[in-house]
Amino acid sequence: MNQLKSQARALRLSGLLQSLELRIQEAASHQLSHAECLELVLQDELDVRASRQINRRNKAASFRDRRTLESFDFTFNPGIPRQRIYQLATCQFVREKCVLFVGPPGVGKSHLAQAIGIAAIKAGHLVLYRSVFDLVRELDSEQTETGVARMLARYLKVDLLIIDDMGLKTLPPRSGEILLEIIMRRYENRSTLMTSNRPIDEWGKLLCDVPAASAILDRLLHHADIIAIKGRSYRLHQSTRSHNKNDPSEAKSSQTESAD
Repeated sequence: MNQLKSQARALRLSGLLQSLELRIQEAASHQLSHAECLELVLQDELDVRASRQINRRNKAASFRDRRTLESFDFTFNPGIPRQRIYQLATCQFVREKCVLFVGPPGVGKSHLAQAIGIAAIKAGHLVLYRSVFDLVRELDSEQTETGVARMLARYLKVDLLIIDDMGLKTLPPRSGEILLEIIMRRYENRSTLMTSNRPIDEWGKLLCDVPAASAILDRLLHHADIIAIKGRSYRLHQSTRSHNKNDPSEAKSSQTESAD
């Protein structure tokens, strides 16, 4: 056994090493063949490696929160097209088309975008999540051509790029030009998922560049699945509930109004 462990360490088979003793005991008690036992320990190694790869890709994606579809409350805003969202989570759209979530703040666009990103990673894709604030910060900090090229390379290499919260902040000068290059070079080659709380006809003002916005939308929407996310604000609802819990008189008042 010690020799086997030493060989597993030399081959860097840490997943196999973790379950080796258990698998040998299992093989003996169930009278498994050598081939069956070997298949089990090799599968353990593959499972551990796959889990580590998913963890690395989740970290590299830079999600703001670790959101899943299972934790999304579709009953709060029943008008959200649940079936279409779950279809997107199969990730068949990746490398084929783009997705745009449009709706007011607080209705769950960011949650859904990140949940689909996590599903894409589980499906084997590379994902990068950037909020519009991340984008602005990077555009402001990368002033040299080398810096911009490095930034573009990061945005272009992933299978799914998520740009969240378009509309919450006006982008700095030259941003329209750079964003246009990102969208053009990903067009019909990689997928982009964007969320926005502003109508698409206002994007020219956001980018301070109407021609660039028109070109971006032309390519983004050509193969896009546009989904309207409407309803009440989760954040406002949670804030109100929290306030009522802290103020018994408000809670009592709310109960009286509900009874009415």
